[in-house]
Amino acid sequence: MSKALQLQVNTPLGSIEAYTQAINRIPMLTAEEERELAVRLRDHADLEAARRLVMAHLRFVAHIARGYSGYGLPQADLIQEGNIGLMKAVKRFDPEQGVRLVSFAVHWIRAEIHEFILRNWRIVKVATTKAQRKLFFNLRSSKKRLGWFSKEEVDAVAKDLGVPAATVLEMESRLAGQDVTFDAQSDDEDEVMAPAAYLADTRFEPAAQLEASNFEADNSQRLHSALATLDDRSRDIVAARWLSDDGKTTLQDLADKYNVSAERIRQLEKNAMNKLRNMLAA
Repeated sequence: MSKALQLQVNTPLGSIEAYTQAINRIPMLTAEEERELAVRLRDHADLEAARRLVMAHLRFVAHIARGYSGYGLPQADLIQEGNIGLMKAVKRFDPEQGVRLVSFAVHWIRAEIHEFILRNWRIVKVATTKAQRKLFFNLRSSKKRLGWFSKEEVDAVAKDLGVPAATVLEMESRLAGQDVTFDAQSDDEDEVMAPAAYLADTRFEPAAQLEASNFEADNSQRLHSALATLDDRSRDIVAARWLSDDGKTTLQDLADKYNVSAERIRQLEKNAMNKLRNMLAA
């Protein structure tokens, strides 16, 4: 039995090893073959050409996916997401640009893998802004030692990646945290550390609801009393600008109503608001 056949027999069907062996046996395309297939896909929507372009580059996706094994996610899932990126790249590939498909596709492959990692690495999403996403994939490689960053290291990373220093500190803190089950039970009966034990929801406690209701009623009564001290025109301006359910009336509409300038309406509004603010703060 040959070495190649022995390897095939000992590899479980459906495993990553079997998949890797299968895609490595797919012949790679020459530049001329790749261009011909890309032209057929672009000009004639040839699905067979698209299939051959995708199949010939599956080994490249697997190679990229191996670089993200440190995030603790299944390798098969990373490869699958990378393959989606490859198919998007094949669909958008223009053979007239003078670059090989592998160079064009790397952006799409990495983008899909990055999105998958950000969605699944933690229960709570750790990166939402563009700067945070950039830091997520570069912060660990920027660390020169274990432990927290020093101020000099924070400034250096922020300068290298073009993000604010505060964002570096925030992302370092997020990456250092771990997901915690909300209602996990501790083995020690005397020590319950799950958030359910100390994150109390007081919104529906009768005392809290009564306090909130009384606070709202008091504010409403004080506001009505303060409005009553204004003249009719000022009270109408404040109501139209800030208390209407139909939206905020413009200064010009009120100016037309009272046959004055919009600047005069603005002055009346400012004076009325200052008077109300002083009365409510008393």
